[in-house]
Amino acid sequence: MNVSLQQKPFSCLSAALVLALAGCASSPKPALGDRAPADALSVAVVGWELAAVRYAEEDSAERLADLNAAGELLEREIGECAAVPCAPEALVQHYRRLLQFETERLLPVSEAEQSGEGERVDLAETPVEATVAENLNATLNLLKGRDLRELIDLNEPVRAALNEWLTWMRPQLIEAHENYQFMRGRMWPVYQEAGLPEALLFGILAKESAGKVHAVSRAGAAGPLQFMPATGARYGLRRSADGFDDRFDPELATRANAKYIADRLAEFNNDLAFVLAAYNGGEGRALRLYQSSRQKNYWASNVSGRLPAETRDYVPMVLAAAWLFLHAEEYGLQFPQVLSEEADLQLARDSSINALSICLGQEGTRSGWFRALRNLNPKLLPQTALPAGSSLKVPQPVVALYAQNCVAGERAEDASLIAAAARTHTINPAIASASSYRVRSGDTLASISRRHGCRSPQALASANGIAPPRYLIKPGQTLRLSGCKG
Repeated sequence: MNVSLQQKPFSCLSAALVLALAGCASSPKPALGDRAPADALSVAVVGWELAAVRYAEEDSAERLADLNAAGELLEREIGECAAVPCAPEALVQHYRRLLQFETERLLPVSEAEQSGEGERVDLAETPVEATVAENLNATLNLLKGRDLRELIDLNEPVRAALNEWLTWMRPQLIEAHENYQFMRGRMWPVYQEAGLPEALLFGILAKESAGKVHAVSRAGAAGPLQFMPATGARYGLRRSADGFDDRFDPELATRANAKYIADRLAEFNNDLAFVLAAYNGGEGRALRLYQSSRQKNYWASNVSGRLPAETRDYVPMVLAAAWLFLHAEEYGLQFPQVLSEEADLQLARDSSINALSICLGQEGTRSGWFRALRNLNPKLLPQTALPAGSSLKVPQPVVALYAQNCVAGERAEDASLIAAAARTHTINPAIASASSYRVRSGDTLASISRRHGCRSPQALASANGIAPPRYLIKPGQTLRLSGCKG
């Protein structure tokens, strides 16, 4: 498809900026702290420039769609900036920048360039896109106008957290990064739209679930970003008619998380440490502490020391993971690079996520494709038999591996047999007749439910009068295995 860049009318963008300037001329001068619309506009401007450069380099439908999307985001952010008291000098700066960018792009092309003669210039190797990309990366590290790297204080607690991540928790951090890459197309655009830095999203994800969409905590928090039921419901995460819990959907969970973070940033005057303390320990407790503290310095011992140990650990761990996301090479940390683009896979034969994980092998990953398949298809149970013709979301490399290993042949047959055996195990009659279970140290409702074939941890809790959302059990407690297989 050969469509001129002019089909995404620059004149509309510049006209929108002019109208926004006119609105600002009659608006009162903003307070210094009221910068969020301008920050988002800065991101949108750089994003549009980068999309335009990439489209000029590769005239394709995909690049055109990216450019159109960037233009729509830019127009929306111009409108947002005009709708609130804004800084005219910021809009003038953006207008001049876009005007210069467009003027340079429309300069006459020499006859040699038109004929294809002369030296070819690879846009990917020119400083133009490199500069734009560098500016974009720098802008996207901003949190309310401040560079996230400047907001993370490498104090004693954060250095101690770095020690954890870089020693015995390094495998979890690497696993979290790999899992995140496969979901990045669903999660990062949400944070980008909200004007929040990607490193913060990764830090929360790494600490909360290591990027496992179906993670459930003892307290009842669930999903990749670990929302409690009540908090999730407040931010639009509910259980649908088919029983699916929206907390397990990576995109919906990220939208709820971004809104929660934005609300808390406003509440805590952009103090990120207090925001994270609220995310882990509850905004009521964190807000009372914030308001009662004269110093309003989270790291003071008489402030953070009044929080539960779990929260005191949580805040520096998230900040340290975010720091490592930005500075991995400085610490000899190598995150795996994966081909994470999503594709649709249509099954040629009956299968399940378990069977697919077996026949696909682990080429292209460190530990196989099970987690990526689960995360990209959160509504499917791994053992659920899917008929031929069913469609799944998979990472792009899986399409070729499926055709090679899972459609026919010995590996495909073995995978089906192994997965089926896991679903049809024989229950010991002695165990099946048991009607109760005594809780042991380390047990959770989820592990007990799984071990004894219960309908769900929630059903087991309901049968034993265990109240949500914490679902607390203790060693020595006797549970009735109502509705369980054994």
